[in-house]
Amino acid sequence: MPKGSQIAQKSPYPIEVTEGKSYFWCACGRSKRQPFCDGSHKETGIEPVKYVAESSKKVFFCGCKQTAKPPLCDGSHSKL
Repeated sequence: MPKGSQIAQKSPYPIEVTEGKSYFWCACGRSKRQPFCDGSHKETGIEPVKYVAESSKKVFFCGCKQTAKPPLCDGSHSKL
């Protein structure tokens, strides 16, 4: 987790994504539009992570901000 990040929730966000569409995952945990960026990271030094959907399907975006594979959940929340 980047220094200064906050845990948004201790579980992933299941999101239906659309092939070819870009999504910007909130890495700081401050966004009111979790799991996506709303610009709340300003002045934190933490930037959102761009995710481009390879296909239309459900993916699980990390909610705890501890994942080793941002922006997707890797199960790190189970160790909190």
